[in-house]
Amino acid sequence: MGWILKIFIVIAVLFILFLLNFYKDPKRRIPKGNNIVAPADGKVISIINTSKSNIKIKKNIFGKIKTLTRDVAKECYAISIFMSPLDAHINRSPIEGTVKSVKHTKGTFFRAYNLNKSLQNEKNEIIIQNKRLKVKVIQIAGFLARRIKCYAKKNQKVNKGGKIGMIALSSQTTLIIPIGVDLKVKVNDKVKAGETVIAKLK
Repeated sequence: MGWILKIFIVIAVLFILFLLNFYKDPKRRIPKGNNIVAPADGKVISIINTSKSNIKIKKNIFGKIKTLTRDVAKECYAISIFMSPLDAHINRSPIEGTVKSVKHTKGTFFRAYNLNKSLQNEKNEIIIQNKRLKVKVIQIAGFLARRIKCYAKKNQKVNKGGKIGMIALSSQTTLIIPIGVDLKVKVNDKVKAGETVIAKLK
């Protein structure tokens, strides 16, 4: 039975290391100036320029969400960041401002009678506004671990780079911003929450 115990110990150690990596919360250097920073660690998987009032955002691997964009601006960028299990999963505010709203929506897995609503991920939408602009951060959970933590509350003031939430396991964060900005990222770029400049205000 000795080798079984050794295997169990190795698995337990690997699992603990995985959890320590997953819950890591590294310090970030928040850039000064009129800019918008990344809300999550990970890789930029899509950038959509849209003037539609509603858009459908696909999640990496599988799944999707629907979101309203007109509550941010008439024409927007939707920038999606995929967070792997190796990334830090803390979400941070892209700008300094006031939380105007927080809206949580449960996900659905499969509805044979309504395929349009099948494979929709759990999401949490946070709108933050200041004197210059309004942005939306969408926390998108996976199917295996639907655990979104949101620290932000309506009417709360948040700092740029301040912690606003966390998502369990591999997940995605989408940032909706007005198009009247100087975009500084492209698809496949690696970004860090609170540190990487997504766009500069013109």
